Amino acid sequence: MKDKRILYVSSEVVPYLAENEVSLMSYDVPKMINDQGGQIRIFMPRYGNINERRHQLHEVIRLSGMNLVVNDLDMPLIIKVASIPKERIQVYFIDNDEYFKRKATFADEEGVLYPDNDERAIFFAKGVVETVKKLNWVPDIIHVHGWLAAMLPIYMKHYYKNEALFSETKIVTSVYGQSFDENLDLEMINKVKFDGVPHDSVADLEIPNYENVMKASILHSDAVIIASPNVSSSLTKFIESSGKPFLPFATKDAFAEAYTNFYKDMGL
Repeated sequence: MKDKRILYVSSEVVPYLAENEVSLMSYDVPKMINDQGGQIRIFMPRYGNINERRHQLHEVIRLSGMNLVVNDLDMPLIIKVASIPKERIQVYFIDNDEYFKRKATFADEEGVLYPDNDERAIFFAKGVVETVKKLNWVPDIIHVHGWLAAMLPIYMKHYYKNEALFSETKIVTSVYGQSFDENLDLEMINKVKFDGVPHDSVADLEIPNYENVMKASILHSDAVIIASPNVSSSLTKFIESSGKPFLPFATKDAFAEAYTNFYKDMGL
């Protein structure tokens, strides 16, 4: 994997957030590729519960300052960056006071999902792509982890389909076990359609539960990884019947070889 460029886009990454299957794999996989001599970047949201002082986040003025339109509203994009200690891995944080200042990730103290999680996901997807464009860094693969990052494949295949920078880029989506039980905002599909995404391409978002959000993401990906032993049977069957190349679940001690070979099978 030496010198191959892989962009990791995740809703959660250790050491910035608590350990779970998404945050751990979003660290372990990039570290593995980094150790193999690959060039990697990680993007995640800058939630308000990330300790900026402890993790030495700082704003990148040259990348910040643009406005992104979400549901016909201009939302300022702030980019911060940090390095994972000892690993020489750069992590870019997508920030916006309206969407990410609150002191939690996806839900309030009562466990109720934030009503604007759909808009946060759209903003995150656009923020990642716009920042990578400014960096002029062309990834061979974009590897997506976590449902808040699931809009990125959709926006890459529609909103950014004419961006020459990404003409050869392949998108891999890792699918994890169920991570929320409610629906996102039922207007989500209209907010995505506002950006020129055809209704038929995201019809699953008419009922934006976890499984349907992931289905929409899978349909717009070039390949899929089943990253958890807890993926529902219905979602597993959807992946298997999608026609996309997919990697079955690999255990902690086997994932490095499995993921590397899967990347190589995609032409890297």
